[in-house]
Amino acid sequence: MEEILKEWMINYHQYAYIILFFWCLLEGELALILGGILAHEGHVDIGFAIFVAGLGAFVGDQIYFYIGRYNKKYITKKLNKQKRKFAVAHLMLQKYGWPIVFLQRYIYGFRAIIPMSIGITRYSAKTFAIINLISGWVWAAITILLAWYFGQEIWKAVGWMEKHWYAAIPIIACFFAVIYYIFKEIEKKILNERKGKNSEINIS
Repeated sequence: MEEILKEWMINYHQYAYIILFFWCLLEGELALILGGILAHEGHVDIGFAIFVAGLGAFVGDQIYFYIGRYNKKYITKKLNKQKRKFAVAHLMLQKYGWPIVFLQRYIYGFRAIIPMSIGITRYSAKTFAIINLISGWVWAAITILLAWYFGQEIWKAVGWMEKHWYAAIPIIACFFAVIYYIFKEIEKKILNERKGKNSEINIS
């Protein structure tokens, strides 16, 4: 696996910036890690990789924001399927304000939901764009720099996983299960707080 990945990186590194940009339009964590490894190997410029990845993330979230603001039919369909997530996103925006715009790309399962949810509201498009751009570059810088710094260790981990796949698969599965559980608990807590406030209002 390690040799295949290295061969792929060497053969296609000239397309790295294009791939980074379009991958980060959607979900880009893996792309950022690969970008950091490419920088570690000397195939791409780390500063330009961060710039391109952050710009891709910014454009992606701007698209989601304007879908929420102007495409009501799509949002209506989305709301029917993911009412819970939209409710949580709206409550987080009410509770935390602008920091949620900055942190939304780190919240698992909400990368598209939060920008669309913000777009539905009267939140300033200019303010969202500024915070979103800064957030995109910070997100890209943190992940790419970590992958660049720990490039050798990442290759060692890939080699270990290839040799001990029977242990690696359960470990990776448990990791993602824990992440999923944590964010589900956060969702429940936010919704329960809202229900508690509504109950207090009704009683009074």
